[in-house]
Amino acid sequence: MDPKLGRMVSSVLAFLLLLDRGMFSQPPPPPGLLGKIFQYIDVHQDEFVQTLKEWVAVESDSVQPVPRLRQELLRMMALAADRLRSLGARVDTVNTGTQQLPNGQTLPIPPIILAELGNDPEKTTVCFYGHLDVQPARQADGWRTDPYTLTEVDGKLYGRGTTDNKGPVLAWINAVSTFRALDEDLPVNIKFIIEGMEEAGSLALEELVQKEKAGFFSSVDYIVISDNLWISRRKPALTYGTRGNSYFMVEVKCRDQDFHSGTFGGILNEPMADLVALLGSLVDSSGHILIPGIYDHVAPLTEEERKMYEAIDLDLDEYQNSSQVQKFLFDTKEDLLMHLWRFPSLSIHGIEGAFDEPGAKTVIPGRVIGKFSIRLVPHMNMSMVEKQVKRYLESTFSKRNSSNQMTVSMTLGLHPWIANIRDNQYLAAKRAIKTVFGTEPDMIRDGSTIPIAQIFQATIQKSVMMLPLGAVDDGEHSQNEKINRWNYIEGSKLFAAFFLEMAKLH
Repeated sequence: MDPKLGRMVSSVLAFLLLLDRGMFSQPPPPPGLLGKIFQYIDVHQDEFVQTLKEWVAVESDSVQPVPRLRQELLRMMALAADRLRSLGARVDTVNTGTQQLPNGQTLPIPPIILAELGNDPEKTTVCFYGHLDVQPARQADGWRTDPYTLTEVDGKLYGRGTTDNKGPVLAWINAVSTFRALDEDLPVNIKFIIEGMEEAGSLALEELVQKEKAGFFSSVDYIVISDNLWISRRKPALTYGTRGNSYFMVEVKCRDQDFHSGTFGGILNEPMADLVALLGSLVDSSGHILIPGIYDHVAPLTEEERKMYEAIDLDLDEYQNSSQVQKFLFDTKEDLLMHLWRFPSLSIHGIEGAFDEPGAKTVIPGRVIGKFSIRLVPHMNMSMVEKQVKRYLESTFSKRNSSNQMTVSMTLGLHPWIANIRDNQYLAAKRAIKTVFGTEPDMIRDGSTIPIAQIFQATIQKSVMMLPLGAVDDGEHSQNEKINRWNYIEGSKLFAAFFLEMAKLH
């Protein structure tokens, strides 16, 4: 069989498989320009998949500070810059310096791409944020295929970075390239900010955003991020909020050296016993945080918000089974989602200084550090939370009458993010989703922390929207990460439709 024909047959079979699974209720083809755009994307989808394959093949791992991988990152950013230039974009690759490692070695931080297509003052300007670095991946860790060789199985495109975040970045570029290929003007001015260090903490990004507030970002009206997932395998979503995070360390110390439990057991206050008691006092068995005042500034639940939770497509039993959890703390979809997204939570992460190796070691740790975090929600005040935590732990520790020393510190503080869903870009995205997918989107939040959304909103003070493309089972950061061909191709159409809807509203 001709290879091109073989790929076309594979694409059709994958599409039919998705139809059979009920993932797609195809709306009628749209008329006019949008119909031409959708047809072009369908006909050229194998080319778009091939480009994704070329990008996945670049081992752009930013987490491991290794010279070879850093060179791969530089190559990845150069590939993206060249692709944008080929579309006629004005591209600036901003040098962001070097990264100093603990061993004294320095590595280059990959440049941040600032690109611009169009500067018509009569058009609205939309800026897309994405990243091209990935988490580490080795086939020996449990991948069924080579993580850096894009492999299609039953309509699923497996490979590191397919959904996080190379696929969504390319979907946006695919939408732009389709207008170019059809010799059609872009209906909006488009800007890109693309980085290569997101998985390693977005080194130098916030400083650049601050620096370019009055420059590159001065003409930006809206910012779109596509770096998260739907809550469903079938139904698209729009994300309008994320939780923040306050990370704490509580240290209990008797002395720097450990003790022999046969020599000292029973005659001193053991730091581990103190620490376990402190950690155990933070949250009860129902997940309720026991720190006084912690819920005082949580935004009240409105009836409108409650109805949004009721409309979300989530099969609780399927979610529980896929999570391999015997029982969640909540029995209804609404309660579960609200406690995942719009209420604070406290999680205990570990204990530093404790014996955690296999075997039996009769040691009393002389100094231990407990680690826990509180996921913050609007309108919690971070400095107030810090004071409440310290006051509560100091009070609880004093009641133990321990001779040990206890100190509490907040080592990380990231604010929650919430968007105005009545902004024009949310309306445009809803309309585009209805056009492409034939359904209204789930309006969701994300229980994790995505600092870049809050950084953009607070610094540039423009509307930020998260428009995910990937399905809930894509496995970002995990083995066998994938994006469905359907999500990738229909996502390319979605971005094109979004451009047109934004132009209408403007």
